[in-house]
Amino acid sequence: MRREDVCTALYVQKWNAPEKLIVPNSQFPIPNSQFPIPLFLDSNMTYYKSLLSFCLLTSAFCLPTLEARAQIDNVVVPSQVSIHQKADLTAVEVTAMMQELEGLLGRFESALLTAEAANRERDTSISTAIEHLLVEQIIEPTKEASSSDRPRDYSSNQILAQARRGLQNFRDAIAKQDFPRARQEWSQTRRLLWDNYPLNRKLAQPEIRAIWLDRGTIVRAKSEKDLAQLFDQLAAAGFNTIFFETVNASYPIYPSRVAPEQNPLVRGWDPLAAAVKLAHQRQMELHAWVWIFAAANQRHNILLNQPVDYLGPVLEAHPEWANLDQEGRVFHPDTKKAFFDPANPEVQRYLIALLEEIASRYEVDGIQLDYIRYPFQEPNINQTYGYSMVARQQFHRQTGVDPAEIRPSDRDLWREWTDFRTQQIDRFVASAAKKLRQQNPDLILSAAVFPIPRPDRIHTLQQHWEIWAEEGNLDMIVPMTYALDTNSLQQLAEPVVSFSNRDRSLIVPGIRLLQLPDIVAVDQIQLLRDLPVNGYSLFAAENLNENLHEIFRRTQGPEEESIPEPVPYRQPLKTAADRYEILLREWCFLLETNQLKMREPALSEWSQQADALSMLLESIAEEPSNSKVSKAQSALSSFRSRLPKWMREHGTEKPYQVQVWDNRLQTIERLLGI
Repeated sequence: MRREDVCTALYVQKWNAPEKLIVPNSQFPIPNSQFPIPLFLDSNMTYYKSLLSFCLLTSAFCLPTLEARAQIDNVVVPSQVSIHQKADLTAVEVTAMMQELEGLLGRFESALLTAEAANRERDTSISTAIEHLLVEQIIEPTKEASSSDRPRDYSSNQILAQARRGLQNFRDAIAKQDFPRARQEWSQTRRLLWDNYPLNRKLAQPEIRAIWLDRGTIVRAKSEKDLAQLFDQLAAAGFNTIFFETVNASYPIYPSRVAPEQNPLVRGWDPLAAAVKLAHQRQMELHAWVWIFAAANQRHNILLNQPVDYLGPVLEAHPEWANLDQEGRVFHPDTKKAFFDPANPEVQRYLIALLEEIASRYEVDGIQLDYIRYPFQEPNINQTYGYSMVARQQFHRQTGVDPAEIRPSDRDLWREWTDFRTQQIDRFVASAAKKLRQQNPDLILSAAVFPIPRPDRIHTLQQHWEIWAEEGNLDMIVPMTYALDTNSLQQLAEPVVSFSNRDRSLIVPGIRLLQLPDIVAVDQIQLLRDLPVNGYSLFAAENLNENLHEIFRRTQGPEEESIPEPVPYRQPLKTAADRYEILLREWCFLLETNQLKMREPALSEWSQQADALSMLLESIAEEPSNSKVSKAQSALSSFRSRLPKWMREHGTEKPYQVQVWDNRLQTIERLLGI
């Protein structure tokens, strides 16, 4: 069966039976690298076909259920691997299982190293640590790293050794085509690592630890006193950035002078005013999370005892502002949402006035743009949006053509129509950024965006977030990299990370907690700490259970009477210095325990440059200047370029660890450029 035939079959099956999506066996190869990048089919395919192609190319023999079509606003990539007791395993299945074990083992060891190093004070330089090590080797040349006076946690060593044996046993079983044993080794090794993650020690570094505080949780709080308890819990769990749902389906959570109606479920108090005060009292940042072009929601109408087709307080007053499909319908048949028309100048003025009101009346630290796009579309079956009279007239004036008469088969005209709609979103982001920064230059602007490939995203959503970042209109990109396993999250995040190498915007990938096992959430956070990104954001507060809260309190919560960690978008230079300090602690720990495999002259060259870089970063954190930053950038660039050579021997045995160090240096490099 051809790949295209499989995808088409899946696509049809998705529509006919979305709750029973089974991927047939396939021999299609998947990328086999330390940090694989997902493959997608041609850009003319719809969003669903792209997502299903991604699932096919990165999954094993069976994909668990994709969420129903009604949930496509929060698409979650299903787990790549599930255990089916069948006779054999395909090449795709074996590769996916191998990647999962190798990746999990690397992340486990990375977390363990961070935890062990964090509990030790670094009172010496790298060079001094090496001198002590050499002296000990001269005095006691037969002394081993595991000796009683300088042990590494013995149980941790046992777990790592057992996990490596499990991985090798899996490989051996595959070589012998002993598939029942392979499944058993894979399952047992994965469970061993999950059950022994170092969750009782510090794992965090200076980073953005954000969480979306959703409307439902805010409504259930009912008062500032109840909301204070929630903020106490979030602060104890180490979160430093709150995306507070401020406008949802045209209803602001606060009493507005611009919007016609406050959310009826919070009348009588102002949750936004309370949230800003509570966050700042706890040294947390409060960012207003705003639905931009999503204007109404039939599911919310039910909660508010409104007619199901109620257009919301804004579109009800201005029905001409609605974004229509080709049939003139307002509500999307799958998401049950109605959207504003981005091409309407009155819509853009209204939304910008709403954002300006939030920024001027409340001391919010940032604003996050959500639903900053057109509704989901499937051009190949003529389900597209943008056909308001205003938009059609504008496009007709530009091209002499009514877009309602264009079809995807009219390639050139369809491209013009897609570009026209995409530019409406681009112009709104640029205008909003300009207005808001004139009002408050310190305001952090972010956007929740889809991580699917740009051609498919523009084709189906008209969301070109890359251009927003390149033009400097956003400070943070928050991709909704929602997946039920860690490898899928990695594959979704990698293209965004690759883009970030060319841009200064901070990357903060999202993790969706709903239906995600707690230990997988921890593992996904560890992955993001190992990638060159600036933190993570959890969706959402309503899914933060007591067990996760306790894990976060131990692994990333603030210590008593400790100095608050810098937040990357507020103190990038201090963050860079502190993150490098964590690297130095890890290197010193490995040197002290004789676990860093490096020989002369590489050892001396590396140590001298590592210490020199440390002094530079500490200096710019304390007394920044352009000349110091420039010097540090040059030194860090040189250090990164030589790291693979210095770590060649160590990297042969620990390639994941060396890659993580380079990723962290890359993050520091980007912080110096902010």
